[in-house]
Amino acid sequence: MTSTALLLWGVVFSAVGLGYFIYGRKQKTVVPLVCGLVLMIYPYFVGNVYVLIFIGIVVALLPKYIR
Repeated sequence: MTSTALLLWGVVFSAVGLGYFIYGRKQKTVVPLVCGLVLMIYPYFVGNVYVLIFIGIVVALLPKYIR
């Protein structure tokens, strides 16, 4: 169960990260580009579902509050 949840949440946050990455590259803005890279890479290094979700939500909301 835990490995399945990690896999699914990792895919969700990686997809959001890919969207941020493409947006940041096209608009030439650094914050969405970096957040996209972080969202695509960090699920490989996190082994706890709750930590994965917390970090994913925080990083996904950063471009909204940092310009």
